[in-house]
Amino acid sequence: MPILSVFMDVPLAQKLEGTLLKTYRQDNFPKKMFLAYRVCMTNEGQPWVSSVVRKIRLQIAQDPSLNHEYMPVMGMKSFIQACLELLFGKHSRVIVENRVGGVHTVGESGAFQLGAQFLKTWRGNSQIVYIISCQKELHGLIFQDMGFTVHEYSFWDTKQLCMNADMLLDVVEQAPCSCIFVIGNIDNCKMTQPQWAKLMATMKSKKIFPFFDIPHQGLSTGDLEEDTKFLHYFVSGGLEFFCSQSLSKNFGIYDEGVGVLVVVAFNNQLLLCVLSQLMNFVVALWLNPPTMGARIITSILCNPALHEAWKQNLKGVVENSMLIKEKVKEKLRLLGTPGSWNHITDQNGAHGYLGLDSKQVEYLVKKKHIYIPKNGWINFTCITACNIDYITESINEAVRLTKDSEKCLQEVNDSQLE
Repeated sequence: MPILSVFMDVPLAQKLEGTLLKTYRQDNFPKKMFLAYRVCMTNEGQPWVSSVVRKIRLQIAQDPSLNHEYMPVMGMKSFIQACLELLFGKHSRVIVENRVGGVHTVGESGAFQLGAQFLKTWRGNSQIVYIISCQKELHGLIFQDMGFTVHEYSFWDTKQLCMNADMLLDVVEQAPCSCIFVIGNIDNCKMTQPQWAKLMATMKSKKIFPFFDIPHQGLSTGDLEEDTKFLHYFVSGGLEFFCSQSLSKNFGIYDEGVGVLVVVAFNNQLLLCVLSQLMNFVVALWLNPPTMGARIITSILCNPALHEAWKQNLKGVVENSMLIKEKVKEKLRLLGTPGSWNHITDQNGAHGYLGLDSKQVEYLVKKKHIYIPKNGWINFTCITACNIDYITESINEAVRLTKDSEKCLQEVNDSQLE
């Protein structure tokens, strides 16, 4: 008699990457394009890697003094300190007062996994999480898996074609007291001083706990300090918070999955208590973080010459992204594409919204073999001199066809009313 498998009732899970990439890979059209890669791409169509990182990788590989011992549970101290100084500035008030610390986390989602575990245990009175960003994030799956009730919002205004700070403020206003508020890409909101003051005052009065996502410091504006300037508002405003600091994209070490869960507390005593509890969770989750990514980053951040070279690399990527956006906007203008396309260059970073509706996106995917998400959020570094004409002409075609069909439909409706 055959033995029944204990896995008989386990269904095949749907891939998190969805069907877009799968459909793209199965497409045999020679000019097909995928504009939704998560990482910055080079003109050759390869993932961008800082030239400084390549140099340091070789040095580490050839260093005979490394003993390859397990790293401490919390992570390498010099790595964590360098990351905190990168995030807040070496002479930041929160560092001087010794009330900020961090834990080396594994993968891009490790900081959220660890932070959610802590909040589930030690903030039991709040099981509601609000996530607001410019697009749908994967963090929601982590919080849902731990039993939190998750509400997700975007501050991209599809009508005004901009990152609308008022949408963020409205969500905070309607959020319940003592909830957890995960905020991503807030630097793209371009909030005014009064709006920052209102946001922090509301969070304080409602005892909302902020959890920030910093996925690629330096790749938004090209300025490391500018990209995290908003954190200083919360520090000076006297708020405690968590921060997921991912360091894979801005160094180009995607295969290392390096991150830090940053903790800002009212004082050092509270900080030490939080870090001690986080260490207990780390022992259960991954025990010892990997070393290579941390060594690469520490080597660069602790060497002034390498640090400066890396900063110039980041500026180069951002300048290239902005140049691509300018070219896309200009080509659409020359084609006479209906509508304003200023929103393309108003957005920071390599990724951004094209401002297309669902019908226009569907046309690009099905008719032109240009694969982009339904919300029109694309990676502009995927656009090169070789494909920009085809892409912009296809966008122009999609917009004109949908506009013409809407016009015809309106004329039919008007004639029926007469």
